[in-house]
Amino acid sequence: MCEEKGPTIIAADLILCLVSLPDKDKNFIMPKLPIPAGIGATLRAGTRLRGSLTGAGSAPRVLLGGGHHQARDIHHACRPSAPGGPGSQQCIKALRRQPILVQTHHPSPSTLSARQPATMHQPYSTNSSSSSPLPPGPEGPEPTIHAIFEPETFTYQYVVVDPTTRTAAIIDPVLDYDNKTRTVSTVAADGLLSLVREKGYTVSHILETHAHADHLTSSFYLQRKLAESQGTKPPVCIGKRIGQVQVLFGKRYGIDSDEYDGVFDTLWEDDAEIQVGTMKGRVVHLPGHTPDHVGYWIGDNVFCGDSLFHPAIGTARCDFPGGSAQAMYASAQKLLTLPDHVRIWVGHDYPGQHPESPEPEAMATIGEHRARNKHVREGVSEQEFVAMRSERDNKLAAPRLLHESLQVNIRAGKLPKPSEGGLRLFNLPVKIPEGL
Repeated sequence: MCEEKGPTIIAADLILCLVSLPDKDKNFIMPKLPIPAGIGATLRAGTRLRGSLTGAGSAPRVLLGGGHHQARDIHHACRPSAPGGPGSQQCIKALRRQPILVQTHHPSPSTLSARQPATMHQPYSTNSSSSSPLPPGPEGPEPTIHAIFEPETFTYQYVVVDPTTRTAAIIDPVLDYDNKTRTVSTVAADGLLSLVREKGYTVSHILETHAHADHLTSSFYLQRKLAESQGTKPPVCIGKRIGQVQVLFGKRYGIDSDEYDGVFDTLWEDDAEIQVGTMKGRVVHLPGHTPDHVGYWIGDNVFCGDSLFHPAIGTARCDFPGGSAQAMYASAQKLLTLPDHVRIWVGHDYPGQHPESPEPEAMATIGEHRARNKHVREGVSEQEFVAMRSERDNKLAAPRLLHESLQVNIRAGKLPKPSEGGLRLFNLPVKIPEGL
């Protein structure tokens, strides 16, 4: 697609390619095509797209947004078209409705032959009994990975593809929900479907890392649409402990068990093997954020959901029911026993919290986490982590879509059944002052 070897970025109908530039400008990506409206989430009028590559032998890492050089095409796209026309704020809002799609990693024969053996580091601490090293890693080809950032909920969705058979798994897809207008839409999910269709992929699995509390899942919608388009229905899969989460929140929100019993097609055992085309993956139990949380280890990549975040951010919160800072520390140690070159793909990124790189980043290596993860870098003890994580969690507000997300996600993305009056309803708690 690009004339020169390097990462390819796709945003709406835009194609950008890394080009050779003078040393002082090596971090900029220049457009090969005009820049259309709807380019992505982190852009503002007058900004330049920029990108960078990691060192030799590692997968390309592409950064979007930020930058201080002017890109006039974007600037013009956000100006009023005529007196009294839409202003830049309205334009920016329209841009934010389109997720960024980044083709982050394309394996090659040289990449496959250069894969390092899956020798493990020793855990930093043996205080936690659940920080035992992982079993041997999965074998098979390295995947092609599409990392799609959904800006309204700061969520990374993934399409992970076997390059040999073009069989794919979708991880943690988002269903759009506006809690001000109480409107559900499928912009993000339809973007995934468009990618699958345009690339000629066949989806074999829809994988959830846990019952999310900050965004709704589109797993059920995707399953139904993919069954129609490809003739086979990919199973919706999650870790085996989802049952305890369903019962807890089913009771809390008054949801009948017949609305969540059996909604997931596959409940993974710990260390279960996943087959996606010719690729083999492994399910890794990563409790801490929630008790049911799992990650997916495919090739030299772990899709870790809400466990490790960008090294400048650290780790996910642990204050939800069943969450545990001790368990999060143990899960982090489990991941950090992997070789330094293994890539960790995050469930969310909050670029405003890592000012040295103000754009969303999907991936960092185990080596980077060991060296500089804010919460679990080498030398941080379990006691230090638990104290820090607990203090931090006590100051965090509840997620904006907490109640709606949990009610949909324990149903595997199915919406509430209509009431007798024909309405689909969420149950929302009300805070009442004492004595009222």
